[in-house]
Amino acid sequence: MPNNTIPSSVRLSGLSHEDQFYVDGLANNNSAVIQSIYKKFAPKVIYYIKTNSGDEDRAQDVIQEVLITIYNQAKTKGLQLTCPFDAYFFLLCKRRWLNEIKKATNKEVTISDDNVYKDESTVEMANQTEIFEEKQSLFDEMFQKLGEKCQEVLKLSFATKTMEEVAQKLNVTYGYVRKKKSLCTGQLTEMIQQSGKYKSLKS
Repeated sequence: MPNNTIPSSVRLSGLSHEDQFYVDGLANNNSAVIQSIYKKFAPKVIYYIKTNSGDEDRAQDVIQEVLITIYNQAKTKGLQLTCPFDAYFFLLCKRRWLNEIKKATNKEVTISDDNVYKDESTVEMANQTEIFEEKQSLFDEMFQKLGEKCQEVLKLSFATKTMEEVAQKLNVTYGYVRKKKSLCTGQLTEMIQQSGKYKSLKS
């Protein structure tokens, strides 16, 4: 993309594409930005899915799921867009739909598509988001296997600024809650690292 189409503040930072405002808008629950995403980019996704064994309801589900993933990545990892949002969003939706077809039919699916993006930054961005989602899914899966007390301590520590506040809410000592958090975090980390999904993600 020619530099003169990108705001100078973005060019100088060397970090974000001019479409970064879509990601920031999602992260901030900006209703105007979210409506703009649906108006500008959803129709192409809906058309693609409807012409490839799906319907509008499933297309809307895919769009919603992808937007939630982008939101989560933006909130937790400060997602920096390096390609057009349109290309990135469509590629994520397309891949998710193809994966659903593969699961449903239990076989490889190849669909000819004129909108295949060859741009490396778009593919790289989509790959990073998919890896983020897989890691998030693995974390959630293992978190649910922890005991109730561990889940309670960790949830509060994620949501609360200080461990003193966590101790107050649980009506226990600061020393106990610090030790409990350390033990639970260690247990969760070990469970994640021992899973087959983690090993495949690392490779």
